[in-house]
Amino acid sequence: MSDGILTPAQSVLGAIQGLKLVDESITTATIVGTSCAILVLLFLIQPFGKSSSQPQYIGQAAYISDFPEAVSNPFFNAVPPGMFYPSLVVAILAGVVASQTMITATFQLLSQIIKLSYFPQIKMTHTSKVFEGQIYIPVVNWLLMIGTIVVTVAYNNTTKLGQAYGVCVILVTFITTSMVSLVALIIWRIPMPVVMAAFLVFGALDGVYLSSALTKVPDGAWFTLVLALLLSSIFVLWRFGKENQWQAEASDHVKLSSIITTKADERLGERRSVSPEIRFTVAVGGACVSSINGMGIFFDKSGLPDTTPAVFIHFVQKFQATPRVIVFFHIRPLSLPSIPPEERFTVSRCFGRTVHGLDHQFFRVTLRHGYTDEVISQGLGLQIYEKLRNLIIRESAMNEQTLANPATANLSRKGSVEEITTTFTESLGDSEKQVAERKAGDGGSPAALNVETTTAQQKHTRHLLDALEAAYHDQVVYIVGKEQMRIREVSGYKPRSWVRRIALAAFLWLRSNTSSKVANLNVDIDKLVEIGFVKMI
Repeated sequence: MSDGILTPAQSVLGAIQGLKLVDESITTATIVGTSCAILVLLFLIQPFGKSSSQPQYIGQAAYISDFPEAVSNPFFNAVPPGMFYPSLVVAILAGVVASQTMITATFQLLSQIIKLSYFPQIKMTHTSKVFEGQIYIPVVNWLLMIGTIVVTVAYNNTTKLGQAYGVCVILVTFITTSMVSLVALIIWRIPMPVVMAAFLVFGALDGVYLSSALTKVPDGAWFTLVLALLLSSIFVLWRFGKENQWQAEASDHVKLSSIITTKADERLGERRSVSPEIRFTVAVGGACVSSINGMGIFFDKSGLPDTTPAVFIHFVQKFQATPRVIVFFHIRPLSLPSIPPEERFTVSRCFGRTVHGLDHQFFRVTLRHGYTDEVISQGLGLQIYEKLRNLIIRESAMNEQTLANPATANLSRKGSVEEITTTFTESLGDSEKQVAERKAGDGGSPAALNVETTTAQQKHTRHLLDALEAAYHDQVVYIVGKEQMRIREVSGYKPRSWVRRIALAAFLWLRSNTSSKVANLNVDIDKLVEIGFVKMI
């Protein structure tokens, strides 16, 4: 990542520095100022993406081998007579393109670091609908611009800057050789003798160049090592804090059935009611959980299918109540430009099967989206309501088909939601008439029993649909968790514990300044509820 700062400075400063060959009266301040102006322009156009080009250096090396005195500025000294100014333009454009490529590569590298949980989640923008790697990170872009300008002003010529740049480049090469060797052994399963033979050849070459470059550390190359150490410390610190956070959040990874149940608590001496009700399990007190009219959409950060969102656990514990319709909503980004609207939502029931007579309905909804899709819109509640309604109709139609003719039950599973909805809706209208006809003609035959069962299923489905619609029209509330992390107190003086405490304090400070805000959610603010809870780390 140090390359993202040093390459733009080295490329642009080296191009502008060629002006001294035309007029030696041009001051260093003029060259540095012009370079900084071009660098600012370079970072301003970064949000629009990048083009690709290949800066070539082999010709310069060949020229230096014949004319060693041209080493001070090999590019411009090798320019044929009369071609200086066109070459100057080419040099500036090549420096800009090379810098833009390296800046984009820095964005790509940081995005991978974020995915591995070594850096906070920050805003990213994809600048291409074709190539996933074409991204832009605003905060990092401005930090790189500031760092590049500072480096350009501090070093003010390519000779000094080249020493830091050389260490950066050869260090990246050596690390790449080492990492590829590890991948070849662990992932590709290439025999060790083959890997070691290749590593000794390339590693020896890289090692010679690296040892030579490190001799320039006292002369300015120290900047690369200091910057690398600083960035590595931030990455390791964030990962250390995240691992402690995950350990603290592990207590919330419990199944929904271990918190609430529909069965009465026998130990409390209560009789089971005719209409089932939601209660806490014995492990958490066994108290009754009351109902709130409306639909509650609980944002599920983890999206694990066998666990309960922490925000729901703390909501129920605080209010001892749940909405009539409970939705665990998880957002899952995919490495694709866009996901078709009909494929974005996956809906399923949780908390076991539907209990007849139960006033509550539990669902789990996952929204899959591409990096160019609008994730959350004002009509999110309506979209989820329609998906839940389609699920209820599909389940009922499948159950009805199974009861009527088990041999063709699988055929209904292949039908579209629209076809199943139409068929089922039509069947609701004349179900009672069918029951009367079958009873009169068959006198209680198995076919008549199937029709009666089907009608009972349809009545139950109508009840679920009415309850869902009533909950949607009552209110739709979006419930998000606001987790606060606190450092656990440790008695006594232990140097190791204090080092840990300082590291966690730095992690919490970084977390508080980079965490996403509730205001960023594109939903009605008057329908948004925050549930705060504390985790000790």
